[in-house]
Amino acid sequence: MIGSFLTRGLVMVFGYAYPAYECFKSVEKNKPDIDQLRFWCQYWILVAVLTVSERIGDTFISWVPMYSEAKLAFFIYLWYPKTKGTGYVYESFFRPYISKHEREIDRSLMELRTMAVDAAVLYWQKAGNYIQTKTFDILQYVASQSTPKPQPDNSTRQHDLNLKAQKVVAHEETKEPSSPVASSSSSSGSNTGTGTDTGETENPDVGPTQDPPLPDSDVLTKEKESKKESVVEEAKESERVTRARLRKATSLQ
Repeated sequence: MIGSFLTRGLVMVFGYAYPAYECFKSVEKNKPDIDQLRFWCQYWILVAVLTVSERIGDTFISWVPMYSEAKLAFFIYLWYPKTKGTGYVYESFFRPYISKHEREIDRSLMELRTMAVDAAVLYWQKAGNYIQTKTFDILQYVASQSTPKPQPDNSTRQHDLNLKAQKVVAHEETKEPSSPVASSSSSSGSNTGTGTDTGETENPDVGPTQDPPLPDSDVLTKEKESKKESVVEEAKESERVTRARLRKATSLQ
């Protein structure tokens, strides 16, 4: 048996290339022969049917021995000048079958055409809706990125800064030590009680102990006010820096 690759090559040559060349010569004659042109038209119709049929038939009958060689011989039989099997196959099998089912074939083709047009329109509508939705989403995203974020009101910012300053001052007050007066009185009371219980007397040579100087309440008040003012000044300075940055960003946009 001839190899499969070689058989396919021979089919391309003797089934398509050579008949195409003979058909070209018939068409390019000064006075084309109508019968010859009719013959080649019938041949190409049969070749088209065979080409479509073999896509399905090869799957089921390609295992038959000498299948490729038989197909090559059939192509040659169709156009060979002494046999010219095209006329016989066309008039005996193909033409009667097509003439009998021509209306059904036309109706089926019309239905397929309508279905194809409807499917194309539906697909086009879905594609248009998808493109429109994605374009709207992209434009919305770009607009959201280009629009500056709203800044908080100045009065609200000032109120927040004042609350922050008050919290800092309250935190500082909780950290201050207890009054020296209370500590000294408690220490003196403890010493007196101890001396009374034990019966010890103070040394007359040693002078009376002097209490440390008490802090002035006005000084403490001034320190608190100065801390509060420093915190407020820092808050105002931060606000001025923020406003300057906002103005700069606005001018750049």
